[in-house]
Amino acid sequence: MLASRAFSLLGKRAISTSVCVRAHEHGIVKTEDFSLPNYVDRRDVPLPEIAYAKSLSSEQKALKEKEKASWSALSVDEKVALYRIKFHETYAEMNKGSAEWKTIVGGILFFVGLTGFLVIWQKKYMIMPIPHTFSEEWVAMQTKRMLDMRVNPIEGFSAKWDYDKNEWKK
Repeated sequence: MLASRAFSLLGKRAISTSVCVRAHEHGIVKTEDFSLPNYVDRRDVPLPEIAYAKSLSSEQKALKEKEKASWSALSVDEKVALYRIKFHETYAEMNKGSAEWKTIVGGILFFVGLTGFLVIWQKKYMIMPIPHTFSEEWVAMQTKRMLDMRVNPIEGFSAKWDYDKNEWKK
């Protein structure tokens, strides 16, 4: 089994790292080559391995040529466009909060409510009333009987009772 698992993993790795062309319902799809660098927006890695825009339009190519000259000649919009060629998001956009916490809190509250409903339902329909053997009088009678029978006198229950003074040992 171990050998078949190893060959299976090696086969998957070989397929995923090679450039494969497979037929698809809507034509031919080229799979990603995971051995090449890819673009990722991360706060801890400020400079990604490659630029965000893989293929440039004619306007972007003209802007890249204009970039080689003085940057003071560029307008603010052109500088932003150049930034968007290299990066997808700014730090402010990456740090911007999302509304995902609402979904998480809603899910937690849903399951807490469901649990509460199940507890109430079980108390009403499943849990029997407390047996009479849990009453204080019954426990006292049971304790007295165990002491009279000297249950486990070496290290257990009766070993902690002083029969001469008729009280628990200290």
